[in-house]
This record gives sequence, C-alpha cells and structure tokens, in this order.
Amino acid sequence: MNKKYEPLFQPYTLNNGVEIKNRLVVAPLMVYDAGPDGELTPASRRFWHDRFNGFGMWIIPFTNVHPSGIGFESPNAFSEDHLANLREYAKISHEQEAKAVIQLAHAGLHADASMTRGNGVWGPSAMSYYGAHEMTDAEVREIIHSFANATELAIRAGLDGIEIHGANGWLIQQFVSATFNHRTDHWGGTMEKRFNFPLEIIDAVDQVRQKYHRPDFIVGYRFSPEEPGTDGLTMKETLALVDRLVEKPLQYLHISLWNFYKKVRRGGDPKMTRMEAVHKRINGRLPFIGVGDLFAEENGLKAFETGWADFLAVGGSVELNPHLVQMIKEGREAEVQSEFDWEKMDSYRFTPAMLYGTMAGNAMFPKVKQR
Repeated sequence: MNKKYEPLFQPYTLNNGVEIKNRLVVAPLMVYDAGPDGELTPASRRFWHDRFNGFGMWIIPFTNVHPSGIGFESPNAFSEDHLANLREYAKISHEQEAKAVIQLAHAGLHADASMTRGNGVWGPSAMSYYGAHEMTDAEVREIIHSFANATELAIRAGLDGIEIHGANGWLIQQFVSATFNHRTDHWGGTMEKRFNFPLEIIDAVDQVRQKYHRPDFIVGYRFSPEEPGTDGLTMKETLALVDRLVEKPLQYLHISLWNFYKKVRRGGDPKMTRMEAVHKRINGRLPFIGVGDLFAEENGLKAFETGWADFLAVGGSVELNPHLVQMIKEGREAEVQSEFDWEKMDSYRFTPAMLYGTMAGNAMFPKVKQR
C-alpha cells in the first residue's frame, strides 16, 4: 500500500470506548430489493456478499421502524418476526469484520400508501399533495417508541449500533423543516420545537441502551444540511441542530451530501463548504462522517486531508468496486472504477432495481460509461 493512504487506516476510539479499526465506512446504500416482510433476498445477499471487506463500519441502509413508514422495498425492524433477518445482516457484516450499524428510518410523507399496511401516509402536517394526514400527538409518540423498539431488536440481533436517519427528506427531517412542519404544538411552531422530535428519539433510544446495560452500543445521527425553497432548512438552522445533537449521548454525526466540496447556500458563509462549516461547529465534540462522491468523482484521500471529517462514508465506489479496500492496500487505486461499464455488468452484482435505475440514468446510481 502507498504510504500516503496510511492515515485512512488508523483506528479511532469512539466516546463509548468502541474502537473502529479504520476511517472507512460503507455508506447506507439502498439496493431496493427485499422480500414481502423486508427480508433479504437472493439478489440482495449476492450484492452484499464480500462487498466491503476491510471497511471499519457498515451502515445498513434504511430500515423501517413502523409499518406506516414504508416507502420502498427495504428491511423492517418493528416486529419480533424481523429478528432473524436482522441477525443475518449482523452476520454479513461481522463475516467481513466490519461494525454493523443499522439505519433506522420512517419515510413520512414519502411513504407508499400501498405498502403501509392500512396506515395511509403520516406526516408532521396534513399535505394533500402527498395524501398525508397530520400525525396526532399520540402518533408522534408512537413513532418515537418505534425507534426505541427497533433499537431493542437491533441489540438483541447482535448488531453493533443504530443510526437515526434524520436526512434526505424522510420523516425526521420533515419535522425539522418549516417546509413540511406547520404545527403549533410541542412538535412545531418554532425552530426549537421542530427539534423536539429528533431529540426525543435520541433520548428514547438511549434509554433502551441503558436498559440493556450496553454503553458500547453505537448510536449515530445522520442529517441533510440544507433544503431548497423559502422555508427550507438553512445552514443556520442546521448548525443550531448540531449544537443540540452534540449535547446528546451520540457516538457520531453523519452528513448527507452529493458532493464533499459543495458550498453553503443560505444561512452561512457562501465561500465555505458545508463540510467545513459543520466541522467547525462540531469543534471536535463528536466524530464527523463526511460523504460525497469519494473515491469516484473526488479523491478520497484528498477529502480526508482537509481535516473536515474523521471518517469517510463511501457509496458509489463500493457499488462499482466490490474489493475497494483490497485494491487500495495492493496499490491498485488507479484501477478504481468511477463509471458503470455495461461490459462489466456482472462484476457489480447489482439487484434488478439497481440495474433498472442505472439504465434510466437515476442520479442515485453511478454514471454510465457508455452514455
């Protein structure tokens, strides 16, 4: 391995004493393939098999905490029936010697009513465009309890932690955003009240961790820094949320970005990247996971050398390079693919939905070389 890559392979000890063996994290890649009750399928097993050897941590993607939050084919964690599947995810990760952290989520307004098992669509506020009703106070508290229940299932399944998914426009971000949250009760009306939902989820999750005497169980939080629109999230609001998050018993923060070097748009210094702005606000109080076309469009090592991130979450490169870490360790980084090549299609082991999305040019998937 080229010595310049050695910093990426230094271990990091979290504030709960858990050591992550290096700074490379598998981003929560959605494969859009699951059985009728969210179980792994032959196609998804084939994709994940031997996919991320050498990484320090795998963030298992979007896992539903409540039937009302299902928006697409994805794992579930709201019933005893889901324990076997969660245990299989833990096994896949541990066989590849990576910490297994499962991302807990609820789609909110973006749920698919045909998949929510008679619950319809729930949102912070009623929005006819989405066919959503405003959640009652009891329903809000039910979802908070669902995150706690999913955490309990994750602990019992042998997973190493959970990530609270407060990004990408799903339910938690909907509560934080004035675009979607028009409430005037405990859960909205002011910026601080819009933060109550995610903060109380963190508290509920931590109570489960204490119940099981598991301070070593990892709890992270993912967020998106800005939104478009007049009432969309600004960097000022995001930094205020960060101030509250670092006070909570979390082990890391994880940003969601398309590009590591994207600049601040509103509510901050437009000359500064979003990564740098959040990094400065965290000020070392929690480790920060950066993301955004790393080892593909951008050079991962160069991003790490900015000092803005303690870990790098890698997505597209893991999709296109099933043996990415091995390639780096063997000095073959020049061979890392950054575009989907139809002539090498079989080597990627994509699920049918991923192949369809790639063919359609969906931005969720890598660019195609032949296009």
